Amino acid sequence: MRDLVPGIPDESPSRLTDAWRFCVGTGRFDLALRRDYQESLALVQREIDFRHIRGHGLLSDGVGVHRPYDHGGRRHVRHVFTYVDQVIDAYLDLGIAPFVELGFMPSGLASGDQTVFWWRGNITPPRDWHEWAALVRATVTHLVDRYGLDQVRTWPIEVWNEPNLKEFWLDADEAAYQRLYEVTANTIKDVDASLQVGGPAISPGSDDWLVRFADFVAERSLPIDFVSRHAYTSGPARHVPFGVRQTLAPPSRLLEQFALPRRQLRGGPLADLPVHITEFNSSYRPDNPIHDTAFHAAYLAPVLAAGGDLADSFSYWTFSDMFEEVGVPPSLFHGGFGLLTHRQIKKPTYHLYAFMARMGEEILARGPDHLVTRDDTGRVTVLAWAPVDVTGGAPVDAHTLRLSIPVGSPSGRAFLLRSSVSEEKGNAWRAWCEMGRPASPRPRQLDALREAAEPVRAHRSLPIDDGRVRLDITLDRHEVTLLEITPVADETPPWEHGQDERRLLGLDALASDGEAAS
Repeated sequence: MRDLVPGIPDESPSRLTDAWRFCVGTGRFDLALRRDYQESLALVQREIDFRHIRGHGLLSDGVGVHRPYDHGGRRHVRHVFTYVDQVIDAYLDLGIAPFVELGFMPSGLASGDQTVFWWRGNITPPRDWHEWAALVRATVTHLVDRYGLDQVRTWPIEVWNEPNLKEFWLDADEAAYQRLYEVTANTIKDVDASLQVGGPAISPGSDDWLVRFADFVAERSLPIDFVSRHAYTSGPARHVPFGVRQTLAPPSRLLEQFALPRRQLRGGPLADLPVHITEFNSSYRPDNPIHDTAFHAAYLAPVLAAGGDLADSFSYWTFSDMFEEVGVPPSLFHGGFGLLTHRQIKKPTYHLYAFMARMGEEILARGPDHLVTRDDTGRVTVLAWAPVDVTGGAPVDAHTLRLSIPVGSPSGRAFLLRSSVSEEKGNAWRAWCEMGRPASPRPRQLDALREAAEPVRAHRSLPIDDGRVRLDITLDRHEVTLLEITPVADETPPWEHGQDERRLLGLDALASDGEAAS
């Protein structure tokens, strides 16, 4: 146990940025047409309130933007935005804006038939670069015309997804991607120079790609407003039926990946650009059960607490398990990326984000297992988490912290509300396992899981001594806890002071009456 007296090291920022909720990931673009998708996103927005949302497939056939046809003996292309408008209108109604990813290739424009995912996103370059430029121009112009330049200029536009992987870009052809970026970025800026464009959205493992991309952009004097990459910490996938098992690197490895673009670009022409981590998670697989666990929330807590120091945004992949890259989810819990299952059951990592949404902006202290903030009302919030061990060592069952926190209150007291998730608390995945892992839970089972998913709450009054509240906190295995400490302005009327059970039952009045009668 150690004393943690809040104080900020000189090199640390004094404000908690919103980099952790600047963007969140989603399944393919057209899934947003579903009612349950929109209901799930509405829930997330009420309690977390992400700023942007990014997913694949805007230009894939399922959205129907690129529509070639023959007329008068000639080939023509019509650009259709029926589904695009429905999806973006729904997003904006929910208070979230697109982080636009341009991809994948429409089949009518593709140079080959190679695809990725169960839903077959085409990964080949365009067979006609002029037609690709016309598609980009039409799409961006439509967005500006419909939603207004002032709004669309705040939507980052990213060119493709993970072109350094052969699964996402044919043969991971670097020269072909550079050409794609050049044509696309110039076309976007032709629509309006204030629109934001960037890339290369690379996955971990090909880090020199970014350096060569920066050199290419600089040599060609190409427009670029941000750089992007992804971050994951899982090892090779060991497949089991309908799932995988993977080793994990420590969570600090995610922070190292967040920091890498600025380190690589330091001193170069792109050094001062914003850095967006447009996907991050532990595992890169949508069928790894680690995503559903309390371990996962504790694993990611230090990443959310510190990631804003290293990147302008880091986008959790994804908000929901409505996600079909490897097919329709086979059961309620199946290791999906989402903060929510596809029946809106909250996972422990959902609550990590919901806790972050209740933090203040002023950082009072932080360390390897805690973050302390204060808001403009004087409410102090403490996010604390138990350490995790990715090597399979014995888990920590009673991690302790001792806090001394400055709190001002006219009454000399503060109110503490504690919300916790752990192996035993707020853990719907564990409850589902105890139910026998029903693939399609019945309504009463779903109700029970939703109740089991809620954090455990506790509250009490705290004395303030010399302007500080002192707390000893013990965390359960893989616990993430939020402490909200609010100064008390006591408005208790004088006749209610000293309230106890006898007074509540009126017994004190009977005693007084008896004394008066005698």
